[in-house]
Amino acid sequence: MSLLLTRRRTAAAVLTAALLVPLAACGNDDSGTDKDSASSAKPSDSSAPGSGAPAANLTVLAAASLTDVFKEAGAAYEKENPGTKVTFSFAGSQELAAQVKQGAPADALVTADTKTMDGLSGETGTPTVIARNRLVIAVGEGNPEKVGSLKDLADTKLKVVLAAPEVPVGRYSKQILDAQKIEVKPVSQEPNVRAVLSKVELGEADAGLVYKTDAETAPDKVDAIDIPDAENAVASYPAATLKASKHSEAAAAFVAWLSTPAAQKILQGAGFQQP
Repeated sequence: MSLLLTRRRTAAAVLTAALLVPLAACGNDDSGTDKDSASSAKPSDSSAPGSGAPAANLTVLAAASLTDVFKEAGAAYEKENPGTKVTFSFAGSQELAAQVKQGAPADALVTADTKTMDGLSGETGTPTVIARNRLVIAVGEGNPEKVGSLKDLADTKLKVVLAAPEVPVGRYSKQILDAQKIEVKPVSQEPNVRAVLSKVELGEADAGLVYKTDAETAPDKVDAIDIPDAENAVASYPAATLKASKHSEAAAAFVAWLSTPAAQKILQGAGFQQP
C-alpha cells in the first residue's frame, strides 16, 4: 500500500508540474511583451515630431547688404516655424558691433566680414560663414561716364563715393584699390554699402564700389561693372548667436537654418555665393 501511495503522489506531482510549465511560460511572454511595449513607447514619445524651432520673438542684427534677402529669408523661416517672429536690424557691420558691445538686446548677429565678428568672440557663439560676396563698380543706368575698370575711378573728373574704411565694404574697396596702386579721392565716405548705392542711384555720384548683390537690387537705376577675380576681394558673411540672448535655443536654430538648402537657395537666388 505504501508503494502504491508513493507512486500516486509522484504521478500527481509530475502532472502538477506539467500543468504549471505552460502557465509560467505564458506569464513570461506577457511580461516580455509589456517590457517591449514600454521600451518601444519611450523612443516614440521622445522622438515625436515637434513644431520645429522653439517659438520666440528673435532680434537679428545683420549687415546692411543683407537687407533685401534677409527679409525674404525671415518670412520663409517664420512660415516653417509657426510661432516664431524674426525682426531684423540692418546697419554697417561696425555699427552692429558697437551695438553688441553696448549691450543692445538681440539674439543673433550676421556681419559682412570675419574681422568684425572675430572682434566679438567674447560676446558670441561660434560663428559659421553662411555666404560670400564680391565687389562691383556701381554706375548710373546706361553708364553715362563710360566707366570700364577700377583704374577709371582715379579720374578726378569722376564723382566717386566709397564706404568708410572701418566698414567692411570700405575696407575691401581700399584693399583692391591699393593692390592695383589706384588712388581714388572719394567725394564722400558712407557708413554702409546701401548708402553708397543710394548716392549712385540718386545721381549724386558717378560711381561707387558696392557688393554685387546690392547692385542687383536696383537694376533700373544702376549698372554693375564687373571686377576681374584677380583684382577683386571676397567678402565672407559669418553668423553667430549672441551670448546675451534670452532665447538662445531659438537663436541657435535660426543660425543653423541659414546653412540649410532652403536658406541657401534664397541667398544664392539673390546673387550671394555659397559659403
